[in-house]
Amino acid sequence: MTTVLPAAQPVSAQPPDGGALNRARLSLSRFRSGPWLLFWLLIVAILVLPIALFLLVAFSPRLLGQGAAWFTLQGFRDAFTGTLLRGTLNSLVVGVASAVVATAVGAGVAWCVLRTDVVGRRLWAGSMFALLLAPSYLIALGWERLLEPAGVLELLGIPATGLRQAFYGPLGVVIVLSVKGVPFAFLALSGALRGLGEEFEAAARVHGGGPSAAARVVLALLAPACWSAFAIVFAESVSDFGVAATLANDAHFPVATFTLYNAIDNFPVQFPVAAAVGWILMALAGLALLAQTRALRGRSYRVLGGRSRPARRLRLSRTAHLLTVGCLLGLVVVGLGIPSFGAVSASLIDGLGSLVGSHRLTLTNYSRVLHSPALRAPLQFSAELAVVTATVTAALGLVAARLLSSRGTRITGRVLDLLLLTAVALPGIVFAAGYIFTYNLPLTNRLGVHLYGTSTLLLLGYLATALPATSRVLLGSVSQVQESLREAGRVHGSGAFASWLRTVLPLLARPLVAAWVLTFAGTLLELPVSQLLYPPGRAPVSVGITKALANYDYGGGTAMEVLAILFALLVVAIVWVLFRLLTPAGWRRIGGTR
Repeated sequence: MTTVLPAAQPVSAQPPDGGALNRARLSLSRFRSGPWLLFWLLIVAILVLPIALFLLVAFSPRLLGQGAAWFTLQGFRDAFTGTLLRGTLNSLVVGVASAVVATAVGAGVAWCVLRTDVVGRRLWAGSMFALLLAPSYLIALGWERLLEPAGVLELLGIPATGLRQAFYGPLGVVIVLSVKGVPFAFLALSGALRGLGEEFEAAARVHGGGPSAAARVVLALLAPACWSAFAIVFAESVSDFGVAATLANDAHFPVATFTLYNAIDNFPVQFPVAAAVGWILMALAGLALLAQTRALRGRSYRVLGGRSRPARRLRLSRTAHLLTVGCLLGLVVVGLGIPSFGAVSASLIDGLGSLVGSHRLTLTNYSRVLHSPALRAPLQFSAELAVVTATVTAALGLVAARLLSSRGTRITGRVLDLLLLTAVALPGIVFAAGYIFTYNLPLTNRLGVHLYGTSTLLLLGYLATALPATSRVLLGSVSQVQESLREAGRVHGSGAFASWLRTVLPLLARPLVAAWVLTFAGTLLELPVSQLLYPPGRAPVSVGITKALANYDYGGGTAMEVLAILFALLVVAIVWVLFRLLTPAGWRRIGGTR
């Protein structure tokens, strides 16, 4: 029996990139859907448009109504002359010096905490996070209250003239910025040290090398982490505004961020010059990344393998132990102890910094802050904005993290990832300048957008600076949540939102609370955006502190500073206590440690 096979049917050829094309269409379709469209409009309004227009005015002032030239480099010529050039050079020198010091000190702290049996390892690691959260301008102000003429030290009968002359200048700026950079270097190097086994040190000793040879081997293998730490600290130092507006300004030591501020704050406003300085600040950060890339090119630093052995802690002798604890304690004292003592002691002295007043210890300054509307209102205003900013940022950060970790949104995810990474690298003062420029344009007003000089614009500025970091904090936790969990809830009859509340929210509760707390504390004491965007008559607490100090009310200003820090710590404690008391036990166990 003969079986007749059917004729083969032609198979339509599918383009090899059909799957990618379909994914791109699906990803782009999210731009047109309602909630996602609102999200992207907000991203453009707070991240893309202000920065792009502000940086564009450096090349085309006439396009944006700021001059007669369609294309010019005059803003850059002005930026490389006089005080502006001096500020850029000072920022470059200070950035390199603080990056070198902070990287060396951060490496030492990471080595002591992870590779030795020094006492109080958790305490020293915790102090790094405390330094990370402390605003740079508060550290600088604490030092100033001690060293200024008729300051705390001189009231105590301790001569401070020589120390004041040394500290009020580049040395003091480098010290404060180095202390602020140590936590970044510590975090970058501690991760690399945890993955570095002891076999490389053992190999150096087997071949006749002593401790110094083993140390050189370890440092060579840690080169990527060291360069990363250097680049991070350098970028943070050159873009810092807190020290620039306090210690550097009081010492008449111009730096780039404060020259940008002066170009906007003075009359007439020089937006093209300010934008040119903004380009220079971004170029300085790019130089650090370029140096890192060139230094590591063509070399391999792969040290983890199947035979890697965890390193053993070095047992320190009694003398080495005392010396190590002394160095770590000295770092904490310089970074946190002395500024805290300066602020608290200054807030308790009547008439500090002047010949008027009894100069006795008193609580009068705190009473004035709590009862005077001019001193109390800034703290209330900042607290309200910080709560709103933290809540909205946590929600938007969750959406951004969801988009970044979703497999079906590759194009939009990459675009958002690029925008958030760029925003992280931008100095806060550039953000604030971009907001002032964009939302004060005649075109913006003609479109019916009247945000300039309002609390809403200040809130948007806070969101723009907080969202990139918050989305990064949440990304790791969100990317671990499997899509099947939410789908399982839908299968069992729950709606989309109810399914998310029951299956996903418990997994993300702890990271969301942590993101809220970090955003609240950072926003409450934020300075550069507050300094440029605060509405008339409603100053945030950071502006209120600097204004009080500028008017020689050192007692009232430092009392505001102490109360603001205590209030931030109190809110953080209350939030975590409520989380432990009000959430189910399962929520608290997820993400915790035994």
